[in-house]
Amino acid sequence: MEVGADEARRFLVARHFLAPARSLEGLDGVLAVFRRFGSIQFDPIAVAGRNHDLVLHARVAGYEPAWCDRLYEQREIFEATNKALSFVPASEFPWFRHVMGRKGPRFHSQALADNAAAAERVLERIRTEGPVSSADFARESSPTKNWFGVPENAVRAVLEAYTVDGVIGLARREGNLRYYDLIERLLPAELLAREVPERDQVRHKLLSRHRAHGLLGAGGAGGTFARIASPDVRKALHSELVELGAIVPVTVEGMRGKRFVVAEEVALVQAPSGPTSSVAFIAPFDSLLWDTALLGGLFDFEYVWEGFFPPAKRRWGYYVLPILFGDRLVGRIEPRIDATERSVRVLDVWWENGFAPRRAIGFVDAMREALRAYLRFADADRVEWASHLTTEKRLFRTRP
Repeated sequence: MEVGADEARRFLVARHFLAPARSLEGLDGVLAVFRRFGSIQFDPIAVAGRNHDLVLHARVAGYEPAWCDRLYEQREIFEATNKALSFVPASEFPWFRHVMGRKGPRFHSQALADNAAAAERVLERIRTEGPVSSADFARESSPTKNWFGVPENAVRAVLEAYTVDGVIGLARREGNLRYYDLIERLLPAELLAREVPERDQVRHKLLSRHRAHGLLGAGGAGGTFARIASPDVRKALHSELVELGAIVPVTVEGMRGKRFVVAEEVALVQAPSGPTSSVAFIAPFDSLLWDTALLGGLFDFEYVWEGFFPPAKRRWGYYVLPILFGDRLVGRIEPRIDATERSVRVLDVWWENGFAPRRAIGFVDAMREALRAYLRFADADRVEWASHLTTEKRLFRTRP
C-alpha cells in the first residue's frame, strides 16, 4: 500500500485524536485514548502539567488531572515499563507480566538474593500493613550494591525487584513517592489468573509501540523498541505481526523504507480526514513525537527534547510544547503553571520559519481557544506573557 505525504500526515493527526483537538469527552474519552495507544508515558515533571495529563488534555475536552488519578485509583490503569514508565490499561496486565525492569531481570534477581533478609522483612510488612513506600523503611535501610554508578539502598532495590517479578505493584503515588502493595490486592483475580506465554507477551509489547505511534518503521525510532528482547528476537516477532495481519506495511511518499499501520487503521490511512482549524499543545513525550525523522519528513519540523541540555546549549527551552495547528506543527510554546498565583506564565514562543500567525486563516481564534482550554486545565485565571512577547499578548488576549 502506498500513501502520499499529505495523507500520511493527516492520518497521523486524525488517529491521534487531534483532528480536531480536544474532540473526546469525559472519562470515556480518556479510556478511548488508552485503548487506542495502549499506553501513555508517565513523567513526574509538572512545570507545565505532567506528560500524561498533557497528552490527554490535548485530546479530551475539559480534561482534569484528577480524572486520570481516579482511573489509577480504581485500577482501570496501572504502571508498567513500556518504552518508559507508562500508564497501561489494566485489561492488558496479563501481557505485561514479563518485565525487564530498568536494569534487566538478572540484576533484580541478584538484588533479592543479596538482600534476602531485607526482602522477607519488606514483604511481610506489606502483607500485614498494606501499602508502604521506601520512606517507611528509612530507618531499616542499609547500603547495597552500586548499580551503574547509582547508589541504592537495600529496600529500594528489593521493592523494584519485587515489582519486576510481579509480586507487588504500585498502589498510589503521593507526589513522587511511590506506595507498593501485593499485586493480588491491586488487580482483579481473573486478570491475575490469566497466563499468557512469554513470547506472546513480548510480541504484544512490540505491537503496543506501533499502536502508540501509528506509523513506525520496523526498527522504530531512537528508543521506541527499548527493552523488548534482543534485536534478533524483535525482528522475528515483527515478521510474525506482519504475517498475522496485526500490522500492515505502508510506503510513504518521500520516506525511506516501509512503515507499518495497525490493521484496524488501514481504512483511515487510505482516506484520512482533512485538516481542521484547531490548535493543540503537544506534550514533550507524546507518542506523536517519537519518530523525529518522520516529523522532519512529513511535518518539516525539527524536534529535540532539550530538558537535559545545559541552558546555554538550548535553542528553545527547558519544557517546551510543540504547537499543532490543523495538520502542521507551526511553533513551540514554553508555559509555566503557577498554582499559587493561579496563573500561566508564557516564557517564550517560537514560530516556524514562514509561519505568520496573523495570516494563517483561523489560527488566531484557534490559538485563543487552546489557551482558554489550557487555563482551565491549569486551574488558572490568566495568562502572563513574558515582556518580549508583546505581539503575542495583544494577538492572543485570553480569558478563561
